[in-house]
Amino acid sequence: MGNLFDWELTARLLQYDFVWTALFAAAVLGLLAGVLGPLIVSRNMAFSVHGTAELSFTGGAAALLFGLNVGYGAIAGAVVAALILGLLSRRSADHDSVIGVLLAFGLGIGVLLLWFYKGRATNKFGLLVGQIVGVDFASVLLLSVCAVLVLGVLAVIYRPLLFASVDPEVATARGVPMRVLTPVFAVLVGIATALGVQTVGALLVLALMVTPAAAACRLTASPLRATVLAVLFAEIAAVGGIVLSLAPGAPISAFVTTISFVIYVFCRAFSTMRGRARTATV
Repeated sequence: MGNLFDWELTARLLQYDFVWTALFAAAVLGLLAGVLGPLIVSRNMAFSVHGTAELSFTGGAAALLFGLNVGYGAIAGAVVAALILGLLSRRSADHDSVIGVLLAFGLGIGVLLLWFYKGRATNKFGLLVGQIVGVDFASVLLLSVCAVLVLGVLAVIYRPLLFASVDPEVATARGVPMRVLTPVFAVLVGIATALGVQTVGALLVLALMVTPAAAACRLTASPLRATVLAVLFAEIAAVGGIVLSLAPGAPISAFVTTISFVIYVFCRAFSTMRGRARTATV
């Protein structure tokens, strides 16, 4: 606890290359989370992100067990989760139950795979709550390539996807290919979620993918402004979480979730006060 706010120690640790590697990874994740987040919120996919994270964790655990790159395993698990959700939840009434089944299965299998793994305990713990030393050059390269891919595909489908997110019934009537957009977006979200497993951890990646966007949506109804704010909030949470975790050596996810939660509470309170002020002036 004494090192929690040791800024001198934090400044010394910031001189190491592996810290800047982790900060770069966090910045890329913040960008992805901020861009995808408002669409996740508008499409009510927060629970889907959590379910996807669990199978990302399972894939990462399998990769760790077999000596492979954890990032590749996490992405494979996330893509499998997205495809399963797309195939098994065609009716909206089935969506939450399918995610619940998938979440429990993924977490259970992942825990079993970690039990088989006889390596360092920190590697096991890092998959759940994140670890700064787990971000190496190979991870950053994979993250960068996947980020460019996700943002490129999103740029192509963004307008019809936004239309489908805001008013799906009208979008369907206008001929928007919902059956194509939905699984494609699910895969994009899955990849972004998987990329956050090594840094933030599988259990709390939801705080980075959803909370900043939820906070931004409390402040504005404009998709563009919400995206800009979500990126800003996600960057503050991701980068700030790593910086604050340096001195105590604590899990990154604890600080990322705290920063995200504080931002959300502030935005919600501001939105409530603004609404009351508008009501009082009417």
